[in-house]
Amino acid sequence: MMMAQSTVSVQPAMVLTSDNFKVNQWSSGMCDCCEDMGICCCGLFCTYCLMCKTSEDFGECLCLPLLEICFGGMLHPITFAMRSSMRERYHIQGSIQNDCCAVTCCPVCVWCQMAREIKARRHNLVVINSTVHTVHQQPQAFNQPTQAVNMGYQPPQAINPGY
Repeated sequence: MMMAQSTVSVQPAMVLTSDNFKVNQWSSGMCDCCEDMGICCCGLFCTYCLMCKTSEDFGECLCLPLLEICFGGMLHPITFAMRSSMRERYHIQGSIQNDCCAVTCCPVCVWCQMAREIKARRHNLVVINSTVHTVHQQPQAFNQPTQAVNMGYQPPQAINPGY
């Protein structure tokens, strides 16, 4: 009986470490736009482009920041939620009140800071991965033919005596 083999690759969990980060701190200040002029210029001249790119880089929906248009520029609930979420994910010190004040004062600066944070964490990430172990598994065989099947085979037609 012939059985097909399938290969399953089992990879151990990755260990992620980061260098040059002050634990529980933003990598840059809210007004440190000169640290990355590309992000600063994008935030200044094309704010929604920066917002959408940062949102996507953070793992959220690309169009999520566009919902702020519904609030007419007066409220910034998406910016507030993204900043709070980023602070929680990266274990950055702060509070909801600090996030609210920062978002109210300068939402563009907040998006620039978040973009710099994602960029800094992405560049300073070290991925350690050990070798890949390959495991062979035999699948269960259910009603599989033991010989090759001729796909062009046509059964003979039944003889109809015409009664």
